[in-house]
Parts: sequence; structure tokens; C-alpha cells
Amino acid sequence: MASGDFDASDVELLQWARDGDRDAFAEIYRRYHQVVFRFARTMSGSASIAEDASQETFAVLMRDLARYEPQRARLSTYLYGVVRNVTRERLRKERRFVDLDSANVSGEPASHDDPGSVLAHAQALAKLRQVIAALPSRYREVVILCELHEVSYADAAAIVNAPVGTVRSRLHRAKKIMAQQFQKPRRATSVATAVSRCLA
Repeated sequence: MASGDFDASDVELLQWARDGDRDAFAEIYRRYHQVVFRFARTMSGSASIAEDASQETFAVLMRDLARYEPQRARLSTYLYGVVRNVTRERLRKERRFVDLDSANVSGEPASHDDPGSVLAHAQALAKLRQVIAALPSRYREVVILCELHEVSYADAAAIVNAPVGTVRSRLHRAKKIMAQQFQKPRRATSVATAVSRCLA
């Protein structure tokens, strides 16, 4: 891979990686590691599970480079699908519940000058973590994909291997559950507002 090829498309990088170019695979890893890690961490609530799941996801990609077909799905969609399966399998094996204290929805710290604003942001984020963590996995994954990672319904459907209508239905149900939780005991904040506020 030439030194100026960091603007290469995913398809080009994949082709070079198939041809044995280690730098091309390293660039794919650089582009997508944080996305994969954040999804796994929000799903599992564990940084260690997320890191293991991320490594396994890229190991699967490396192993299956020759079989991956870019015309069937974008690389990001493929990686979401792999990390989803890896994370679910890891959680089944370890029978661990989400660690509410370690889950980080956005992956980025809040940046505010006002201490009161910092505290309010931390409280809202903690509440959002709890509400997302309490969702059944089939609802949690579509919230993470569509609301937090802004994946399209079509791509989310491909990732979770379900029709678009099912994704929409699960997301609608998840938002209803979340709205009920945010209304307890005294606050009636919409899910969209809560998510945007926590990720600001």
C-alpha cells in the first residue's frame, strides 16, 4: 500500500488485504476498531468483553477475506453483523449481565465548563445507560444501531438478519419501554431528547 493510499476505499483496501498487504488490513482496523468496540461495549457493558469481541471480529474478517463480497454489504454492515454475533455468543457463554457502572454509551467524555452541567450530563448518561442496559437484547441492539450509531433501517435489518419492518417494530417498542423508564418517577423526557442530550 502506497503512503498516500489512506484515502483508499474500503473495497480497495480489502482487495489489497486479500493480496497480502498487511498495511491495508491495518488501515481497515484503524477505520473500524472504535465503531466495533463501542457497539460491543454498549451491548455487553464490559470493556474486556468488548475488546475480546473486537479482536475476534477482525480475526473473522481476516479469515474470511476471500469470501467477503462487497457488493452484498458494505464493510461496516458486515462488521456490525460479526461483532453482534460474537458479542451475543460471548455473553451466552459467560452468562454475564450488563455492568451498568462500566457501560459507556457514547465512548466520549462530556466536555462542559459548568460543573452543574457536567453533573447533569453525567446523571442523564447514567440513566440512559441503565435504561438501554435493561432492554432485552433484540431491542437493545436496534437502539444502539439506529439511535446511537445512526445505522439505516436497511443496514440494521441486514445486521440483525430480520426484515426492515421488524427492525422498525423493535425500535418502536424499545422507545416505548425507554420512554416509560424516563418518565419515572417525575420526568417526562422523550427518548430522542434524552439520547441527544447524553451524546451532546
